[in-house]
Amino acid sequence: MKNVMILSGAGLSAPSGLKTFRDNDGLWEEYDVMEVCSASGFRKNPKKVLDFYDLRRAQLAKVKPNHAHFTLAKLKAKFPQNVFMLTQNVDDLFERANCEGVIHLHGFLPELRCLKCGKIFNIGYESIQNKTCPSCQSANLRHNIVMFEEQAPEYQRLYELLEQTHLFIAIGTSGAVLPVGHYAKMCEKSILNLLESDENLEACFTKLYKEDILSAVDKIILDVEEFLSV
Repeated sequence: MKNVMILSGAGLSAPSGLKTFRDNDGLWEEYDVMEVCSASGFRKNPKKVLDFYDLRRAQLAKVKPNHAHFTLAKLKAKFPQNVFMLTQNVDDLFERANCEGVIHLHGFLPELRCLKCGKIFNIGYESIQNKTCPSCQSANLRHNIVMFEEQAPEYQRLYELLEQTHLFIAIGTSGAVLPVGHYAKMCEKSILNLLESDENLEACFTKLYKEDILSAVDKIILDVEEFLSV
């Protein structure tokens, strides 16, 4: 049987009410990206960065998975070995939709990482304030999210799975962080879902849904099921 990779970005969670960084009223406009999302910014002012992610966890607690999360979760459950579910998103909306086996390429917002022993643990939507490592009791903690200027360990897994992928699907990602157009060209077939026109990116894909993911997801599911049934 053939394999399908579904790679999602901020456009998947935006209908749930999560701000994306690149929206007109997005997070980029409220913060200097390099101050709160880079390794150098973290070294310069760790409190500002940790406070930023505290706010993001609080925001995440107020939203719910949308129709696309639930629909994709059902697809993953139906084809657990043949659908690779990867996301650039750090939220837990896939998990709350009972989607198993999701690979978070850029980390996971509900988790903290101990800088002393390396332990990763989940704090849900709570603040990092007054938290200590459950393993070594150190208070030297950080968010478990890949920042600019850092290596993303899950990228190796992405490239390994791409070698096994026949249909590549990009949902709600601009291609600004990952070269999704290049990934599409590596595969037999490809589907792109986006809201705003991007002719260069669109040219790399064999099928296009230029619409909100909430209206596109059911069509994408049909495409996948048809592809896997052949």
